[in-house]
Amino acid sequence: MKVDPRQQLLEIWRAVIEHSYRDGEWHWGGRDGRNSISDAEQLLCILGPATAIDTFGLDSPGRISEDLLDVLKPLGGVMDGPLALLEAVESYLTAYTDENNTPIFAAESYFRNPAGADPAELSPEQLAQPVVDSFAISMALSLATIGFAREFRKNLKRRSSRADIDRLEEMASRRLSAAMVGLLRSFTVNIFDVDSRDGRALIRTVNQRGLSTRRIVPMIQQSLEDVRNSLRTITIGSGANLADDLDHPDRLFECGWSWGVVRDAPVIETSEQIGRQLSGRAEPAPYIYFTTVALDAIEALSAPRTQRLGLLNEEQQRLAQGLRLRWDLTQSYWSAIAVPAGSGLRWPLEDIPWQRTTEKESEYFSLHVSSIVVQDLVRKRAGNVDLNRVGRVLQNLADRARITSRVYAGDKSYRLHAPGFPINLGGSGDLDEARLTWVMSDFAPLLLKRTISLAELLGASTMRNEMIDLADDIWDHLDARRLTKTRHGLWDQPRRVFEDFADTFEDPSWYHTKRITDCLITAAEVIRKPPPRSEPVAALANDLLSEAEHLYDQELLQGSPNSGHAMQAEMQALAAKLERGRSVLDKQPGTAYALANFVLVALDQFAAARSDLDSES
Repeated sequence: MKVDPRQQLLEIWRAVIEHSYRDGEWHWGGRDGRNSISDAEQLLCILGPATAIDTFGLDSPGRISEDLLDVLKPLGGVMDGPLALLEAVESYLTAYTDENNTPIFAAESYFRNPAGADPAELSPEQLAQPVVDSFAISMALSLATIGFAREFRKNLKRRSSRADIDRLEEMASRRLSAAMVGLLRSFTVNIFDVDSRDGRALIRTVNQRGLSTRRIVPMIQQSLEDVRNSLRTITIGSGANLADDLDHPDRLFECGWSWGVVRDAPVIETSEQIGRQLSGRAEPAPYIYFTTVALDAIEALSAPRTQRLGLLNEEQQRLAQGLRLRWDLTQSYWSAIAVPAGSGLRWPLEDIPWQRTTEKESEYFSLHVSSIVVQDLVRKRAGNVDLNRVGRVLQNLADRARITSRVYAGDKSYRLHAPGFPINLGGSGDLDEARLTWVMSDFAPLLLKRTISLAELLGASTMRNEMIDLADDIWDHLDARRLTKTRHGLWDQPRRVFEDFADTFEDPSWYHTKRITDCLITAAEVIRKPPPRSEPVAALANDLLSEAEHLYDQELLQGSPNSGHAMQAEMQALAAKLERGRSVLDKQPGTAYALANFVLVALDQFAAARSDLDSES
């Protein structure tokens, strides 16, 4: 890949620290002001890599590399730097906990007004509504904090310092539990009649063969039978006790996450001290964007690091089981809708743009559904044929979004990136209030992350190479959108790419910078893993090694080791290369091929020299 994750992350760290840490204090806020999401994004630009990539670890001072130390100098030394970060986290946790010790998950400045609405119409109660994005990123920040604090605590000798770390871990654990409960109360199952607006839209999306409603509805219901049966097992949180409605023959459904705690969501019984569970206002209907956000957050609960460090207590593990059940059901639902089993025709996923049941359509929704589909295909151990088709969808999306194709005069595709695609949040306003809007503007970084992830899954193949090439193109696009005059290394300046976008910015957007940081973490994870194994190369390498070993034995039989110390040393070096080739054959067949080739060339030189001596005599 063209991107160098280590160098790029170091530049981001340097720029984040320069912007955020001055005069011994952490300074909050960026382009969008302060809220529970933006402040967490600001912290995770550093804590994300520090807890996800071993070589960026800051919790063990003795293992911090020189280049990291240089970047962290403004924060202090190997002990003061991590302590400064933990103090910033404690400041965040304190700021977003109310006087009743209840964690706050409001989006505030991330909420937008619908077009033409007076900003004064937005009430404080509206702006204070909890949102799924805050639940999700709070889970990420809490898990990172708990693991970081727990490992760093081992290096502290003062009892008071350890007590401070214990208090911070307790605060982070409380917020983690509250966020998990929030996601349980934001899950929803939307059931609707076949002939309703939602029903017609879902049928239109799935029906790629032009079948009659009478024929397509039973096919949809059959494909969702396992999901429908499993939904009956949900007993806590929203989406419970829906068996009778789900079994109605003239009804369809969709499941996932609304934008916040859904209306009339029941209180979750828990032993965790999370404060009050506020009443929800979100409409009980899934939003693809928030569903994808929730799925990514839940996946981290079962990540290897979470399990290895034991970051969840017993009650959190119980809550995680409830979330994991919803994760499985949601993955299965959207995959069944987007990629019907046994269909040799065009997938609904390939019918771009994806259309929501609310009749909105956008390349954004196609991208979100693609990410859900990939995860489900991996779970089902699908082959490269299906993954290749998803790769084609990503290539198509990059072209339609003017990332890999030219922006022409009068083209309005830039609006997908800036200002972004708006979503109206149903239920966010009463009859006398303006309804809130959420704007998605992370299309390019999200596409990059999904492209890199898909490249990893494809193994050695032509499509893998195409995905890496696509990732390089997307990175070039994003690299061109950095802030230049101020805060170099941070994002986002879309006008540098899309000239028709009129606005220019000076302050960084943590929304964009954090998402690009996530892309770089994903790239680092892919690079860190063994290279993909090519069976044809492995077979050829095995044959070359066999030939090289045979010729080596022949050379021994000729008496080469008795030809002097230099020859003996050279033969021993060749033997070491052959042994190394055999040891790496399974995981690095290309390396084994190169080693075998080196030995073959050397042995042929011996044979040629011997032939010349024989002809002279």
